[in-house]
Amino acid sequence: MEYFPQKNMSTNSVNISKSLKDAIHVIRKGGLVITKTDTIYGILADATNRESVEKIYTLKGRELDKPFIVLIPDIRYLDYFQVSYTEKGEKILSTRGITVIFKLQDSDRFGYIHRGTKKIAFRIPDDREFLNFLQEIDKPVVAPSANPSGLEPAKNIEEAVSYFQDRVDLYIDRGEVSSNVPSTIVEVENGRVKIVRQGSKQV
Repeated sequence: MEYFPQKNMSTNSVNISKSLKDAIHVIRKGGLVITKTDTIYGILADATNRESVEKIYTLKGRELDKPFIVLIPDIRYLDYFQVSYTEKGEKILSTRGITVIFKLQDSDRFGYIHRGTKKIAFRIPDDREFLNFLQEIDKPVVAPSANPSGLEPAKNIEEAVSYFQDRVDLYIDRGEVSSNVPSTIVEVENGRVKIVRQGSKQV
């Protein structure tokens, strides 16, 4: 792991690496990592760790009723969250790169993720390196955009560091984002696909 003192800070420092592998133990231990996903730079945390998820709400100053997207390496992880399956939803999710909202069978579980909506949005990233990372970490992760609420998402690691400095455990530099456009979000209702947010991919 590379280590660089943060400029213009007299006593604090930040950890920056170029290898996603360095993020594995950080996330498994409940830490926060900022890196580029398949779309934009995001703040990553173990989705099964409630404390870690709540840390991101505090870090971003995000409204507490707005849920995060959960990134998973393959469709089998939906079983862990006990979602209500839809054939079209599964098909779209499996194509990678599009976020799909699923209703939960048990809305009493994972309230810290669905924030009262009784639904969770999932995406299988369309990025081979990042997908391999998720498979190796063997955990679903939340990954909201790397910016304080109300500001533009960071386009590179320098902007992310300027936002959060040493309040994040590790930064992974994966270069500049090409368009800084978030993922498309869809939901299947009564067999029809509804576009919730038009983003980086067409459905």
